[in-house]
Amino acid sequence: MKQILFATIFIALSFVSCAQKQQKEIATTPKEDTTSLDINRMFIECEFFPQYPGGEGKLMKYIYDNLRYPEKAKENNIQGRVVVQFVITKTGDIEDIKVVRSKSPELDQEAIRIIKSIPNKFIPGKINGKDADFMYTLPITFKL
Repeated sequence: MKQILFATIFIALSFVSCAQKQQKEIATTPKEDTTSLDINRMFIECEFFPQYPGGEGKLMKYIYDNLRYPEKAKENNIQGRVVVQFVITKTGDIEDIKVVRSKSPELDQEAIRIIKSIPNKFIPGKINGKDADFMYTLPITFKL
């Protein structure tokens, strides 16, 4: 029996996990019969991770150029990292944004706002040559 290792790939400041949404079961991609691929399963092997047009650097630049530090957080000297998670759909859209590591409600709301405001669609990820939904995890650091 093969041992399956789950790994997270670190790309720039973001973490991308190769995962389908709405499914809790983990399965490896079939090697011999790619015609029977069930794209409603979660995968740990990918051909191509979703990418922001222009690359991770351009995404980070957009986020930090457009980030608005909440006044209440400034007044209370609240700093730190908020980790958001969202799905990049097979069409490149962003859905299901949630905070997975909170710092404060004000910073959480700003992190969600900035993700919702991302102007361009992502280039979708691929599994066995087909576009697929992927879970994307992104830390956003707030520093005064």
